[in-house]
Amino acid sequence: MKVREAKEEQQIKESAKQIRDKKQDIKFDVRDYPINYLVSQYEKQEFYIPLEYQRNFVWSSNDRCFFIESILMGLPIPFMFFADTDDGRIEIVDGAQRTQTLVQFCQNDLELQGLQILKNSNGFLFEDLDPAIQRKFLNTNVRVVFLEEGTTENVRQEIFKRINTSGSRIKPAEARRGSFDGKFKKFLEDCVKNPLFNELAPRTKTTEDRYEGFELVSRFFAYYDNYESNFENYTGNVTKYIDEYVEEQNKKVEEDENIILKCRENFEKMLSYAEKILGKRGFRKSLTSKSTPRARFEALSIGIAIALKEKPDLPIREVTDWIDGEEFAKCTKSDAANNKNKLVGRINFVKNKLISGE
Repeated sequence: MKVREAKEEQQIKESAKQIRDKKQDIKFDVRDYPINYLVSQYEKQEFYIPLEYQRNFVWSSNDRCFFIESILMGLPIPFMFFADTDDGRIEIVDGAQRTQTLVQFCQNDLELQGLQILKNSNGFLFEDLDPAIQRKFLNTNVRVVFLEEGTTENVRQEIFKRINTSGSRIKPAEARRGSFDGKFKKFLEDCVKNPLFNELAPRTKTTEDRYEGFELVSRFFAYYDNYESNFENYTGNVTKYIDEYVEEQNKKVEEDENIILKCRENFEKMLSYAEKILGKRGFRKSLTSKSTPRARFEALSIGIAIALKEKPDLPIREVTDWIDGEEFAKCTKSDAANNKNKLVGRINFVKNKLISGE
């Protein structure tokens, strides 16, 4: 362990002085606002969003529906931050996305879609809900940290910045590893430890700390196993699609452990063939790249696996001409990468090239 030198008395004094000088004198209290009141005040513009530093309304439909589902289930809502202003209105310092979502839902402008737990409510507007559920929803309290008069705009902006840049949102692979325990999930973790996989699909330390390898192998099996069904029920929500796949595979493996043997065989065959045609470069864009793009990995790994399935005696192909070509680059660029047609297109591009040998 590195031995640290003790701080000098003058350094300690300077540190303490700076902390005292910079410490914000912020007065606040905590209030509970029923959703009905929050929505009505926003509609009357008594509660407003300062566009000078707030984000645009960036939540997707999935984000909004997930938030509403959480409220309907009675889950706690993270604190919002509001503040008094000179003109007597209330500024929404943090909570704009949540507030606008609540307003949209209560105004019947948000149709619930893609709910993973309250599936019977998919397709519902607020007005479609049972009246008792509507009342309970409207009476649900939102807890607000209320910054009292005198809190400067600079301080409010600093609060917003720190709330929205601190921490790191959990990645799908992290959630999946923690949520879907089972034999198939453990098999996926074993695949991530495969030396050839790690050689061909390198990840940076930062991405691997967020289980990028687990994400890649999860996608490989979910897409490979659903290729023949043309990815039935796939809507572009990758997280939901793979979560449901892993959960279902965990159940199936309890009945038939041979599933894992077959999956392992397909995975290892794919890696062996990939090594032969891609060499040390593997799934990377170039030999010096330190990471593996997801769309590129999907195209190559699944394209190879499907080609081997359709043509078990597939010869070793020369891929240099097309793997660096404009058409393949277009197939694997990130724009609309999760679109179903794009997904099928990039997999078929590789599969057809390998089978035809062109």
